[in-house]
Amino acid sequence: MSVEAANPGRTPSQVTDDFLWTSAPEPHAARRREILARYPAVKELYGPCSRTKYVCTLLVTAQVALAIALADAPWWAIILVAYLVGGVINQMLLLAIHEISHNLAFKRPILNRCFGIFVNLPIGVPVSAAFREYHLLHHTHQGTDGLDTDIPTKFEARWVRGPLRKLIWVIGQGLAYALRPISMLPLRPSRWVIANVVVQLSFDVLIYHWFGFKALAYFPISALIVMGLHPIAGHYVSEHYVTKAPQETYSYYGPLNRLTFNVGYHNEHHDFPDIAGSRLPKLRAQAAEYYDSLVSYRSWTKVLWDYIFDRNMSATCRVKRWPTGVAERAIAREN
Repeated sequence: MSVEAANPGRTPSQVTDDFLWTSAPEPHAARRREILARYPAVKELYGPCSRTKYVCTLLVTAQVALAIALADAPWWAIILVAYLVGGVINQMLLLAIHEISHNLAFKRPILNRCFGIFVNLPIGVPVSAAFREYHLLHHTHQGTDGLDTDIPTKFEARWVRGPLRKLIWVIGQGLAYALRPISMLPLRPSRWVIANVVVQLSFDVLIYHWFGFKALAYFPISALIVMGLHPIAGHYVSEHYVTKAPQETYSYYGPLNRLTFNVGYHNEHHDFPDIAGSRLPKLRAQAAEYYDSLVSYRSWTKVLWDYIFDRNMSATCRVKRWPTGVAERAIAREN
């Protein structure tokens, strides 16, 4: 498919087996420069939020307490609590890990890395250290083929279409997000990834030894169940699936931001990843003219519904870029 200079080349109403390719740079760096030029006081919003470490510690304690309380509960009760309560807590912790990956819990990066491993404990599987590596690539190479693992794989592009298959994908999208980076861009494990694995497995062994299999299983069940058919899971689709080309990042301004470290303010976050989620509403208020004109959402539930049942939506409704140099060579060949 040819590369368009400023438009992804098609709209979601033209569903094909290919993605929305563009040679235009990602939009956030340019908007950040414009906002800082007009509103230099925005820099005062930079830095970590002092409340994050306390909120996360409380959430970790609550989730471990729930796991212990459910150690002898029937499976139906474990799944119900996981969906209604534990899943919400684990999604908050996963989004706290997102904050921490940007060093927004402490000023010192090493403290953020260590705290991320601690916050990871009730997730049940080690994700914090690896997520940091892949997520920072998502920011620096948004949409870049082979580098941004937030983009669906070619298999997903072929398979995830039609209401039934999209429903199945949404239910299991937690697994897709966990396995996709490993298949797309396997990285050599860093010392932090190894530390994350060792600490997490040690914690899991202790939970299993002291409280049994059900207490341990409650953690990953909580993490996965809320990444599927759950209102909060709408953020996985709302953030970058294109509904109005050429816009490629979308914000959500609904009430669930209070439970998700304001991850819904996603245009604002990509524009200024050094601003903690708690201060992103202030950023939007200061530079409202840059965000009011962008398409945004008020309901993550509706986002999921539309994604599943809108025939014009599929896994290919994502903007893609070739790695540096590839786009230039493609344009040269066409000219």
